[in-house]
Amino acid sequence: MYKENPTNRNPIILLLILILLIGFKGFSQHEKDTTKLMTVRYGNKGIELQTRDNKFLFQLQSRFQFRFSTPYDADPVTYDDYAQDAQTVFKINRARLKVGGHAFEPWLKYYWEYELSQSNLLDFRIMIEKWEWLSFKVGQWKTEFTRERFISSGEQQMAERSLINRPFTVDRQLGVEVYGHLKGSGIADFNYWAAALTGTGRGSSVNDDSHLMYFGRAQWNFLGRFLDFEGCDLEFHEKLTPIIAFSAITNRSPYTRFSQAGGGSLEGYENGLPGQYRVNQWNVETAFMYRGFSWQSEWHTKEIIDKLNNNETTTLKGYYVQAGYFFHNVFDWWPKHLEMAGRHAAYRPDNSIRQNRQDESTLAFNWFFKGHKNKLTSEVSYFSFQDKTLPLEQGWRFRIQWDISL
Repeated sequence: MYKENPTNRNPIILLLILILLIGFKGFSQHEKDTTKLMTVRYGNKGIELQTRDNKFLFQLQSRFQFRFSTPYDADPVTYDDYAQDAQTVFKINRARLKVGGHAFEPWLKYYWEYELSQSNLLDFRIMIEKWEWLSFKVGQWKTEFTRERFISSGEQQMAERSLINRPFTVDRQLGVEVYGHLKGSGIADFNYWAAALTGTGRGSSVNDDSHLMYFGRAQWNFLGRFLDFEGCDLEFHEKLTPIIAFSAITNRSPYTRFSQAGGGSLEGYENGLPGQYRVNQWNVETAFMYRGFSWQSEWHTKEIIDKLNNNETTTLKGYYVQAGYFFHNVFDWWPKHLEMAGRHAAYRPDNSIRQNRQDESTLAFNWFFKGHKNKLTSEVSYFSFQDKTLPLEQGWRFRIQWDISL
């Protein structure tokens, strides 16, 4: 009887093997043949194949996260989560394959990202970036609604995003976007993003009704310097580099929350009918980096309107503040590659009930072997759950994570 080779069912593995073989062949030649049409090298984004005329660039990179957690891994969401049995976890938290580059012209760029452990296509997009002030994007990607969510999981300052990421993230959506950098003189320096999206989450190719998701973000670089989306001041900014941003989203769909898995429901809601929930969200964001110190914060408001039940409205609020520093700048005995960081987050699932609140406080240490490409993160977190009808519940969690990109 014919037995199918498992490799045949996964063309991505075949592609990876092929590119690695080409790459190793290129490495062995050390680029001595200057008549070649293509160069092969290992760069910041993995194995890179580039034509001599720079018309085509292909980049291939893999990333892995190994995590140990106790007494649980995921953030507690409900009151009962604090009473769950201890489940010490060791797992491969993420296993990603990334492909990017440009084709035909350096300004016609492409990118896709695949989660190997769950067989999910996370990102696929084409970007036209010929002009700094006006660029275009089409495909599926994480919206730039929040700094914390948009920063890659491999470039976070903590092992994972904060308590408020779950209720407020818009995550990955399918659509089109215009964006750019309006670089004026002095304080007249801005970035902007505006998009029309399906509003039904990752992996959904159609909308549920006639209503789209609309998103906008305005970022003021008020000292004339752009701050990239990444955690930690590894670049050691010699000049203060701050930003203030405001972003907003409106959407109507069956869902009240989104995640990497797609559309879903917050506690107290069920997946509704097409167009049942009108969700309006706002976020005010600050961030800056300076000489090894980094800061970022977000203040969120989310309004959920049940259009099929007398326009019943619930308002959610949440925030986090986060900071980190490389203390070797002030203490000679402090290791150069060690950063200490702290974060506090708070979330109200119904702002009209003041006694209901969830809090998270986290202290983390990062050891950078090779920047974000190879780092070890350890953190301890303290959670509390306050409900007006229940006793105060509290809990601790410890995690250690190795993140490496190849």
